[in-house]
Amino acid sequence: MRKLARVIFDEAHRPAWSTRPETAAQINAANPADSSYAIAADTLTSSGFEVSVSLEPGGQFETKPDVLVLLHGSEDEWESTTKSGSPKYSEAEIESIVEFVENGGGLIIFGETEQLKYGNSANAIANRFGLNLQNVTVQDSVNNLRNVASWVLADLAEQTEHDLICGVTQACFYRAGAIDVAASVADEARVIAKTSASASPANAALLVAKTHGRGRVIVAADSDLFGDDSILELDHLTLWRNIVGWAAAGATKASAATAAANRSANQLEADSNWLALVEAVEIIRPLQNKDGSIGSEAEPATEADRSAAAAAAASMGNAILGLAPKFAHQAEHLAQTVVDIKKWVASDFGVPDFLDSLMLFKPDEHRVDGLENLVVFPMYTQNGNLDRNFEAVVTRTVWPDWLAELEATKYNNPAFVPIEFVVFTKGYDTNSAVLFPETVATRELAKFSWGGIFCDREAARYRVVTSEAASLLRLSLPPDLELLIGDQRLAQETFVLWDLIHDRAHSHGDLPFDPFMIKQRMPFWMYALEELRCDLTTYRESLNLEKEGVHLARFVRLAVLFDRLFRFPITGDRVRNYDGLGGQLIFAWLHQNEVIHWTDNTLSVEWQLVDASMVELCEQVEELYSNGIDRSRMSHWLASYKFVSSWVEPHPASTWAKGADALPVTGELRELVDKVLPDEFPLNVFYEALRKKLSTVIAGTAGITA
Repeated sequence: MRKLARVIFDEAHRPAWSTRPETAAQINAANPADSSYAIAADTLTSSGFEVSVSLEPGGQFETKPDVLVLLHGSEDEWESTTKSGSPKYSEAEIESIVEFVENGGGLIIFGETEQLKYGNSANAIANRFGLNLQNVTVQDSVNNLRNVASWVLADLAEQTEHDLICGVTQACFYRAGAIDVAASVADEARVIAKTSASASPANAALLVAKTHGRGRVIVAADSDLFGDDSILELDHLTLWRNIVGWAAAGATKASAATAAANRSANQLEADSNWLALVEAVEIIRPLQNKDGSIGSEAEPATEADRSAAAAAAASMGNAILGLAPKFAHQAEHLAQTVVDIKKWVASDFGVPDFLDSLMLFKPDEHRVDGLENLVVFPMYTQNGNLDRNFEAVVTRTVWPDWLAELEATKYNNPAFVPIEFVVFTKGYDTNSAVLFPETVATRELAKFSWGGIFCDREAARYRVVTSEAASLLRLSLPPDLELLIGDQRLAQETFVLWDLIHDRAHSHGDLPFDPFMIKQRMPFWMYALEELRCDLTTYRESLNLEKEGVHLARFVRLAVLFDRLFRFPITGDRVRNYDGLGGQLIFAWLHQNEVIHWTDNTLSVEWQLVDASMVELCEQVEELYSNGIDRSRMSHWLASYKFVSSWVEPHPASTWAKGADALPVTGELRELVDKVLPDEFPLNVFYEALRKKLSTVIAGTAGITA
C-alpha cells in the first residue's frame, strides 16, 4: 500500500531522544525508555507512514520529508544526548526549515521545561512562526497525574475546523514549559491543550497547532508525553498520531495540487482511432431507441438514418480494429465486437445482440495492475443513461500486490475487478461508477463471472461531497478524514478495499433470501438492508484488519460512515431509493444513540463511541437475517419493516406502518409490494436541509474521475 506521508526525525542536532533503540540505550543505559521515541516511530510506521531518521546536519535530506520532527536537543551539561552535531541550528538551516513549511511541509517542534537552559534552537525556530516557549516549569496541585504537581493533566480545547483531539480524552504533560502565541498570528494558531485554571501559570498553552503558508506547525511544551515510558499512558498514542496526521495533511494536499497541475493529458484522448470511435458513437446514439434498435414497425427508420447509422457502424468497427493493437490480450474479443456490430447492421438495426463478444470479454482473467481494456457495447449505464446506447470506454485495472494478496488469502472473490477510467463516451459522463455485463444488450441472460467498479469515480465523489458537507455542517475534521478527502490516490485505495469486502459479503453469512436480488420484486427496504449489511460487515471487518497492520482499514471506516451519512441519502430521486434508506438508518441509529449530534446547525461526533455503535448495528441486522431463516418470506418482510421503521419514521400515509391488519396478507406477495409507497421513508429535516444545500454539489460530481 502506498505510504500516507514521509516523516523524518532529525537526530543530527544532539537530541536527548532517539527513535533507534540502540541509540536510546547509549543515551540512558539505566532507563532507555526515558530517551526513546521508538514506539512513536513504530506507531507511525504501522499507521501507514514512511519513517526515517536524518543524521546529517545542514537541513539537506536524502529524500524530502512531508513532516519533519525536531526532537528536544540539549548541551551535554543538561541532558544525555546522542552526541551528534550541535543542538543549535545554523541560520541557513532555520531558513531552510521555514521555507519547507511555507511550501507545504509539516513541522513538529518539541520544547521542554526551563527551555532556555538547554542551548538548543527550538525557540529560535518556533519564533519564526509567532510561537514562543516560556522558560517555566508548569505546576498544578489539583489537576495532575499520580499526585505529582509537575505531571500536569491538560485541558483539551474544543476544536473547530480540524479535530486534533479526536479520540483523546486525557493527556499529561510531564515537567512541561508553556507556549506564548503572538497576537499577530492568533488567527492562524489553535491551542490544542492548555493548563487548567488551578495551574501555575494558569490557562497556559501546552500544545499549539498553526498554519504557515501552505504548511503546518505543531509546537509541544514537553517531549516526555510521546517518549516510550509515557506514550502508552492515557490517550497519548492517539494524540501523537493525530498531530502527525494533521501536519502531514498539509503536505499531502500541497503534493496533490502539484500533481494535478502537472498531470498530462491521456494519449488516447488525441488518438485518431479513439476520436473516430467517439464520433461514430455520438452519431448512432440519437438514432437509437431505449432497447438499442433504430426505427420500429410503427415508425420505420428513414433511409437517411439507415445510411448514417451504417456509415457510423462501419467507422466504429474500423476504429476498434485500429485501436486493437494497443489491447493485444483482447484480440479475440475485439474481433468479435466488430462482427457483432456488422450483425446488428445486417439485422436492419434491430435490437442489438452482443452476447458473443461479451462472453469473450473476461477482465477477471486478466487482473493485472495497470492493464487497460477497451469496451464497446450497446448498454445502459447504472445511475447514468438507462437506454441501451452504444458506449465506448477504456478502463485501467487496479490490482496492486497488497490487494491481490488480500483477495487470495482473506476475501476470495474471483469476480471482483476494480478499475479506473481512462477515456469514455457520454453514457459515463454521469453518476455511473460500474461496468456490469448485465447491462449489455444480449439475446439471453447468461451467467457472468465479473463486475467492474470504478474506484476513481467513487473516490472523487466522496472527496467532493464529504468535504462540502463537513464544511456546511461545521464538522471538525479528524486528521485521518482530512487526509482521506485531500488525497485522491489514498481515497481510491480505500474504496478498492471497501468494495472488495462489501462485494464478498453479499454471498456470506445467514441469508434468508438470495442476496443478489436484482431480478426479484420485493419491498425496496430489503435491498436497503442487504447493502447496509454488507457495508456494516465491511466496517466491522476493518477493525480486525487494522489490528493486523492494514493501515487502509481505518480509512475504510471513515469512507463507509460519511459516504453513507452524507452522499447516499440525498443522491438520486426518492422513488425506492434503497441506498439512501441505508444512510438514513445509520444516521437515525447514531443520532438516537447519542453518537452523533446536530446542535446549533453543527454536526459533532462522539468518536470514542462510533466503532462500538456501528458494530452493534451490524449485529442487529445479522440477527434480523438469522431469524429470517425461520420465517416465511412475508413474515420476514414484515419483521424487516418493523426493524427499519423503529429507527426511520415511515410516511404518514403508509399502509405498511399500520401493520398486518391493514395489508392484503391473504393475497399474492406482489399485492404487498404494491402497497409500498414510492417514498415509504421520507427524509428527515436534517437531510431535507442538507439536500437543498448540497444538490448542486452532487450534480456537479457527474462524470468526475479525480
